[in-house]
Parts: sequence; structure tokens; C-alpha cells
Amino acid sequence: MFALLLRALEKAVPEMSETERAALEAGDVWIDGAFFSGRPDFRALLAEPYPGLTEEEQAFLDGPVEAVCRLVDPAEVERTRRLSPEVWAFLREHRFFGLGLPERYGGHELSALAQSTIFGKLATRSAALSTVVVIPNSVGPGELLLDVGTEAQREHYLPRLARGDEIPCFALTEPHAGSDAASIRSRGTLFRGAGGKLEIRLDWDKRYITLAPIATLIGLAFRLFDPENLLGKGEDVGITCALVPASLPGVEIGEVHDPMGIPFSNGPTRGRGVVISADEIIGGTAQAGRGWQMLMEALSGGRAISLPAGAVAGAKRIARVTGAYSVVRQQFGISIGRFEGVEEPLARIAGCTYLMEAARVFTCGAVDHGHRPSVISALMKYNQTELVRRLAGDGMDVLGGAGICRGPRNLIADAWIGSPIGITVEGANILTRTLIVFGQGAMRCHPHVHALLEAVRRGDLPVFRQALLRQTWHAARNVVRAKLFGLSGGWLAGSPVAGPTARYYRRLAWAAARFAVLVDLAIVFLGRRLKFRGKITGRFADVLSWMVLGFAALRRYEAEGRRPEDLPLVDWSLEHAFGRIQEGFDGLFQNFDAPLVGWFVRGPWRWWARLRPIGSAPSDRQGAAAAAVLRRPGAQRERLTENIFIPEALAALERAFELTVASKDDPSLAAQAAAARDEAIQVDSFSGPSATLHEEREPCVDATPSPILVTS
Repeated sequence: MFALLLRALEKAVPEMSETERAALEAGDVWIDGAFFSGRPDFRALLAEPYPGLTEEEQAFLDGPVEAVCRLVDPAEVERTRRLSPEVWAFLREHRFFGLGLPERYGGHELSALAQSTIFGKLATRSAALSTVVVIPNSVGPGELLLDVGTEAQREHYLPRLARGDEIPCFALTEPHAGSDAASIRSRGTLFRGAGGKLEIRLDWDKRYITLAPIATLIGLAFRLFDPENLLGKGEDVGITCALVPASLPGVEIGEVHDPMGIPFSNGPTRGRGVVISADEIIGGTAQAGRGWQMLMEALSGGRAISLPAGAVAGAKRIARVTGAYSVVRQQFGISIGRFEGVEEPLARIAGCTYLMEAARVFTCGAVDHGHRPSVISALMKYNQTELVRRLAGDGMDVLGGAGICRGPRNLIADAWIGSPIGITVEGANILTRTLIVFGQGAMRCHPHVHALLEAVRRGDLPVFRQALLRQTWHAARNVVRAKLFGLSGGWLAGSPVAGPTARYYRRLAWAAARFAVLVDLAIVFLGRRLKFRGKITGRFADVLSWMVLGFAALRRYEAEGRRPEDLPLVDWSLEHAFGRIQEGFDGLFQNFDAPLVGWFVRGPWRWWARLRPIGSAPSDRQGAAAAAVLRRPGAQRERLTENIFIPEALAALERAFELTVASKDDPSLAAQAAAARDEAIQVDSFSGPSATLHEEREPCVDATPSPILVTS
């Protein structure tokens, strides 16, 4: 029986290319494996690190990071499209380009959490500033050199990178290779040069390469060919990564793209007949053909740090701005934050900011403890950038006209304009959601599927039999758990804690059991078709995402000492998470068209799930409590929005906010508060009918209120 089943499955298992296999095997499994098992051990998950910054790291944030933010004039950067020489000198002096590099190479050797926090604070001042620091410390070749570089490469390049003597970029994307980066056409041909030295002749055409216009060192991904089999690896060696000095003959850089008008350095790079030594292959010739594996390994950790950093800091900035503005801006005689229509977006901003920071810190802790959580990294990149895109829209709604008028006083427009950039780079979010989070997760994180499929591919009957029996027991156990938890509304599930959050652990256990059952049904009955069913895999990704994000909020609450004042944020975050989980399940139940079992999932199970939903949206009462956090000055609001840069316009808004709140208890402050409010709500205007922000004109404030238009 097992032999017949093995032969049948050999025809059903999807083909897997070497690049797909490399992507699948990149990184490692972290808490994602617990949710795929259907039986997350919450006591063990609560023991996972939730780190904080050291005194030295906080001092670097409050010292050099704060100082360089003050050196940058965003209006001047927008006008000139570049950072000033003074800023570059400061960055080099304080070794901003070697934040994570070991001290012996001239770096700071900061934690992933510290780097993430630094990236975020810089981003709240200037995208250009943040970018020139993020790229060398994340997707630049430094991490690859540390992981697989030769000792000679490390000794030569890493100190130069740390000092900023070399400004790197990494060139991967091409006109014909975007999400399908494995199909790159850039090529290198190996040959023997003068004196018999192995050399490579390169031709490439890359685009969307951040820092390419100013780079001195290009990390290049290309397909290496060896016509004479000089390396003994065949003619088509495979995707390879090498270091190419930008000064070499045949290298073309300097052109720029204009990504949404945001002034950060991004552009194409091309090479024609560029010759480098084979010693410039990262890791030497032994690593030739392993470039794809290198890139997947690097991204498996990198996605967890750089883009979530900017997204979370952006959310904090939006929270701080909208909370203060909703109190300072008054219409019909009261603060606009008192209107329930404004309270709704404020609640989303407050709750999501709490949850996003929880997920950022939690994931950085995993990276700092040696994990390279490839699935969780992709999950974080996708969800954090999507969430800040939604919050930027909410912020624009709250600020109204003050949000759409550009100028030094505008505190939110850049987040709105730049949000599509985050959802596009390092793996477009549509791809990440539909292919990586669930596709890689199901194959890599499921406790038995990977072993089962490998046994099928090898035709290993004994291993197949053992894996199939384990999978059968796993599936049967989760069916029972899902049924019992569904009947009891989750109350038969255990909780590792007592108190007001215990119910959330029970519902997460219920969600995990249901998720595991549906995953097994999809893998068995959709088989190879699942790879192309993005609507199904996307909904699975959503359920997994919100289980992980919801747990991160619970982990934060425990790690920070169960502060009672934070419960409104925890409640809103978890109810929102369960609402999104239910939404994902609803989509799966409605569209699960697998043979044999589809009728049951779409019919009886879908009907039952509607009667016993796992969650729904937060209540209005919970939303009001979450929004109130942003409208109260004090320590809680400071913690929620900590480690962002406060420019003068925001400082003026904060002063007006604090005076307005204080004047309620101290009428003597009323006149002072009114004057501060009048100053804080002004917007920039520019002289001349064709004036633009790019022209060298002094902004003038038009304080005349409109007699016609009433806007927030």
C-alpha cells in the first residue's frame, strides 16, 4: 500500500528548481514552526527573548544619531537631492557605515535591535539620510563578506566599508528579472588572463539599485559561465556574487531614478566588458555558483531589520503627530479628536503602533540570538510596510489640509508619499504574501511535510512510511483539537498566564489548530496546484501573519511587566488581529475548491465557523480607550513613540498639545495655549503662482483662515 501511494505521490509533487530549493532552505525555522504545528507551546514562546537597548546603544542613539539628524536639512536635501559634505563627514567620523561590523574591522558591533532602532530614527528625519546608512549595513556586501568572504576579502574591504571609504550597493534587479530574480541575464565569462590568472569578463544591466549613483563598490549578482571548465563545475556554474570597483573601465553609473520624488539615491548601473579577478567572487572561487544561496541567506535575516525599522518608526511618528494634532486642532468649539469619526483612525494608529513595535523588537531579538527566520522575516517586511501604508492614510485623514500642503511644517506627507517604496523593495509585497510567507512556510515550517516530500523525491520507501504515519497522527490530532476548541469557543485550550490576557492565548491556540487542519487539507488535496493559487496561499499567509503579530503584542505586554495602562492597546491589538484572522479563514472557507473535501469546507465547516467565529473587529469602546492614549501627554505616550526624531515643527505641535491639555485644569494657561495652537496649526505657503518646493524661496506663513472651507 505504501509503495503504491509513494508512486502516486511522485507524480503529484511539484517540480522544484535549484533556485527554489535554495530559497526554501534559506534561513531557519523560529516561532513560525510552532503555529504550523497546530500546537504552539506558549510557555516556550514566552521564554523567547524580548530584548532592550544597552546603555551604550541608547547613548549612541541620543548622541551621534540625534546629532546627525539635526545636521540634515530635509528641505535642502529635497532641493539638491544629496546630503551635505558636513553630513557625510559626520557619518564617516562616527562610523555609521559599520554599525553591525565587528570592532576588529572598525565597526560598532551593535545588536540587530540597535541597528533597527537607529535606522528608524534616521528615517523619521530624512529618507536620504536613512538610506545611505541602511544599505551598507544591510543589503550591502558587508554581511556576505562576514558570512562567506575569504579572510583576505574581509581584511581589505570591511575596514574600508566601516570607515565609509567605500560606499557599496548591491545590484540584483534587472529589466527582465524582478521578483523572479533567479532569471537574471547579467553574465560573467571565466577565462585565463595574463600570467594564467583566472579572470571574469562581465556584462550587466541593472536597475532600481539603491546607492548605485554614488557607489564606489558594487556587489554584483550574475550568472557565471566557464566554457573551459576551469573550475571543474561545468560550463554553467550558476548565479554568483562578486565585488566590482565602480572605477573599473566599462562600468556605467551616475544616472538616477526618481522614486516617488523622495530624494534618496537610486538608479541603474551597467557594465560592458568589465574584467575582474576571479578572487573578487565573494568567498573566492569555492563559492562560485552559490550566489543565490548567499542572497537568500542574507535576506532571511535582513528583511527582519531594515524595512520594518522604517515602517515602525513611521508609525510612531504618525501616532505622535496625529495624537497631538487631534487635541490642538479645534472645530465647532472642541478638539477634533473628540469626534468619533476621528477617533476611529486614532485607535488604529495607536493599536497598530503598539503591535508593530512589539513585532519589531521580538523579531530583532531572534536575530540577535542567532536565528535567521526566513519566513518570519518575509512576514514582518510584508506586514509592517502594509500597516504603515494604512496608518499613513489614516494620518492624512486626521490632518486634512495640514497633511496635503508640503513644506517644513508638514509632518506626515513624506510617510504617505514614500509608503509604496517600502512595499516594493526587497521582495514586492504581493509576491511576499502569496509565495514566500505561506509557500516557503508550508514547506519549511510544517513539522512533517518537508521530510515527506523529500522521501517522495528520493523514492525512499522506509522514510516515506515513517513520515506518512507521523503526518497522519499530526493531522488527526489537530482535527480533534480544532473541533474541541471550536465547540468551546477556545475555552478548552490552555493559557500560560492568568488574568485579562489569558483568553487571547486560548483563542490563538484555537486559531492555530484550525490553521493546521486547513494547511494539511490544502497540501494533500490541492498538491502542486497550490503553488499557483495565490488567493488561497495569500489568505493562509494572512492568518499566519496575524497569529504571529498578535502573539508579539502579548509577548511585549509580558516583557514590559504587564503595565495596566497598556491593556487598552493590548486589547485593541488582539481583537484587531483576531478580526483579521477570521477574515482570512472566511476567505479560505468560501473559496476552498479542493477535490473531495472542498464541498465540506465550503459548506458545513464554513457554516459552523460563522456560528463560532474566532474574532471580529475591536469594539467602539475598545477603540475609544486605545485612541485616548494618543490624546494624553505622559510616560505611556512617550514609550509608545520613543526613539524618533522630533523636528522643530513637531516640537511646536507638542508644546501646543501639552499647553492645551494643561489649560483644562489651569485656566491661567488658556491664552498661552490658544497662541500655541494658532502657531501649531499653520501650514506653509510659497510666493508666486509657479513656486515649488524645489525652488530657492523662503516659505511664508499665510495665517488667514478660510471663510468657506472647514477642514481638520
